[in-house]
This record gives sequence, C-alpha cells and structure tokens, in this order.
Amino acid sequence: MFSKVLIANRGEIACRVIRACREMGITSVAIFSEADRESLHVKLADEAICVGAGSNTDSYLNLANVLMACRISGAEAVHPGYGYFSERAHFVAALNQIGVKFIGPPVEAIEAMGDKASAKEAAIKAGVPVVPGSDGAVPTESDALRVAEDIGYPILLKAVAGGGGRGIRRVDSPDQLASLWKTASAEAQASFGSGEMLIEKCVLEPRHVEIQVIGDEYGNMVHLGERECSIQNLRHQKIVEEAPFAGLPEEVRQRMGADAVRVALSVGYANAGTVEFLVDSDFNYYFLEMNTRLQVEHPVTEEVSGIDLVHLMLRIANGEMLPITQDDVKLSGHAIEARITAQDPDLDFAPSTGPITAWIAPGGRGVRMETHCYAGFSVSPFYDPMLAKLIVRADTREEAVQKLAVALAEFQVAGIATNIPFLQRLVESEGYRAGDFNTAYVPRFLGQDH
Repeated sequence: MFSKVLIANRGEIACRVIRACREMGITSVAIFSEADRESLHVKLADEAICVGAGSNTDSYLNLANVLMACRISGAEAVHPGYGYFSERAHFVAALNQIGVKFIGPPVEAIEAMGDKASAKEAAIKAGVPVVPGSDGAVPTESDALRVAEDIGYPILLKAVAGGGGRGIRRVDSPDQLASLWKTASAEAQASFGSGEMLIEKCVLEPRHVEIQVIGDEYGNMVHLGERECSIQNLRHQKIVEEAPFAGLPEEVRQRMGADAVRVALSVGYANAGTVEFLVDSDFNYYFLEMNTRLQVEHPVTEEVSGIDLVHLMLRIANGEMLPITQDDVKLSGHAIEARITAQDPDLDFAPSTGPITAWIAPGGRGVRMETHCYAGFSVSPFYDPMLAKLIVRADTREEAVQKLAVALAEFQVAGIATNIPFLQRLVESEGYRAGDFNTAYVPRFLGQDH
C-alpha cells in the first residue's frame, strides 16, 4: 500500500479522504490556500502544504503549485476528490510524468467520458439508450436551429465539457434559441474553458438516477446500485440524494446497472465512477453522462452497500484486484443525503460568508456528518458554499425521511445564513414525503414556498 497520499482538494471531501488514509495506515498530505489555513482538513492531515492565495485559480487549480506539493511531500499518489482536477486528463498526465499515481481512472477514460459528445458516442456503441439529440458539438446557432427542428422542442443546450449544472439552458421555442445559446456558451467558456455546445431533447420532468460503478485495472467491474438525485435547484445542482430509488422496478434496476457497467468497460474504465441516466414516467431510461470521479453523494451508496468506496479506490490504485463480484453486492435499508450550504433562502439563496459563531451538529443512531466546518471557522467567498453533508440511514424510506427531518431540526448554525430552514420545509412537503417527485419538483416547491 502507498505510504503517503496527497489529497488535491479541500473541504469535507478532503476530510473524508484523510480519514480513510489514516484508517489504512497511510500518511495524508493536505493542500490549502491562504484563505483555508484554518479549515478542518488542514488540521486533520498529517502534513499540509500551502499552494497559493485564496482564489481557486491561484491555489487548488494552480497546476504547477499542486505538482510541486507532490514533489515536496514525497507523496506516492494523489486523491483528487471531486471538482478541481478530478476530471482533468492533463493533470493525470502530469502526475504520470513525475511518477505519482492518480487515484482514479486512466487518462483515456477521462478523455472519453469528459466530453459529453464522445461519452454519448461511447454509450451508443455499447448499446446503451441515449437521449435523442445532436451527434456531437453543434458548430453554430443556425446548425442548432436545424437540429432543434429535427428533434422537436423543448430542447436542452448543454456544454460539451460541462458539469455541475453549468452551461445548461432549456429552450422551448426557436425565438429563444439565439439568446440562450450565447448565454450558455459564455457560461461554459468561463467555467470549463470551452464554449462548445450540444443539443439534446428535453425529457420532460424525468427522474435523475445514477449508478455507482467501481472496477479494477484488470477488467473486473461491479455496480453498487442506484441513487435518486432528482431533488435539484434551479441550476440543476443536486440538493438531496437517496439510495435506492424506492419506486424503481427491480427489472429496470438490473438492466440499468448492467448497462452502466457495459458503458464504463467500453472505455477501459477503472476505479470509482458514476453513470447518470434520465428516467421517464414509464421507466424508460437514457444515458446522460459519466462522472469519472467520486461523487458528492457517494455516502448514501456506502450506507446501503456496506462498502467503503474510498478504501476501495486506494486499494485499486495500488494495483489490487477488486475484492468483490456482482453477486457479493447486497443492498439493504435506505439512506438520504442533504447538502447543507451557506446560502440564504430568503435572498434567492445568495451566498453567505463570514465566521460561524455556533455549530451544533445532529447525532444519534444512523446519522452521519461529513464537514470541514466548526464554531469559529470563517466561510470564505472564494469557494463553493457547501458546508456539510448530512446523511441518515434507516430500514425504510419512510423512517429515513423522518430521521432526516429530526436531524435537520437538531442542526444549529449561527453567524451565517444556511439552507437548513429551506431543507426542513422541503423534507416536510407532501410530495417529498410520498416519494412523488422528479427534477421539476423543487422549482414548483419554491413557487409554493414563497
């Protein structure tokens, strides 16, 4: 096993990986910005190296400085967490050049799945159903108009290199296309360095369902069931996720899992990844994209599978064979994750920054917290507003929903605004309690909530 691993990330995911390293007897190395000097991940790590000033560009996305931290620390491997360099093929290539192992998929798999057009092509070749749309990037607005006329409105404009809900716009009619094309392309260029767009048919009010896969470097791969991720904000960013999808027919579950493994293997995938699907009201499903990294919502899969994904990622990157087969995967119970963010629901979820003056986290049986925050920690304006992930597990979905409601009521944060009051109202809503929701649920609920 590696003796030293550098975690090229920050916040709660850095803390998560640091704890896994310590559990396995591996020395952990944190990187941090000047703004993050007092973050919990810096305090937890065995070693910590500053990689720049406060902004992401100056620090966590500063390739030269992160590579230098690898050299200075003598780390044998790098865990990227999610975001930042986790899906950047050039980062993996740079690590390979200096003899440092990337704890994730190979360059070729990242390149194949990091571009939505090539990912869709891979899915088609693997025989996995895809959403109707353009064959690849659409060069111009006039080309976009022709494609949209062929597949019919509404359509989605999507950044080819996108993720995290950025560079996506719904277009309901031809007269909207030109302005929304410019907006989406500009956002994609700013976020991902590429303004290329593709077009997909808008599957109206679908469920967003994803399959967790994990495989070794010898061609062995399993799936660990699905996660239901339809509770999303207006920017298509997930708010609440759960495992399993309680209303999914078993036959569809099995087919979707097999298709996820098939498309991942088709690009030579290894380590942990997630294959995402849209599911319509008749349980027809369509390949959406593949995230070539650990997901924010991975804890719910861990809770129902009993499998520690980060431990497995480290072992696989170290050259070990996958220790389980598909028959070994047994899922039980129900788990839900709520993302706690520093946002003010009464001000259209505007970011809230400054020192946390009080932090009382919930506890009890079946309650798990992933966070980098504490009383006295100051929330910076430089980074994503997520403060914590609150995860609950119970035998049934009904029990898990109630446990989440209790945990949210117990969670006390002062000094900054958070989305906890909004989450409390959401979890108590009739549709959510009944499991009767899709990707259009939160926009409708926000209208009623205000």
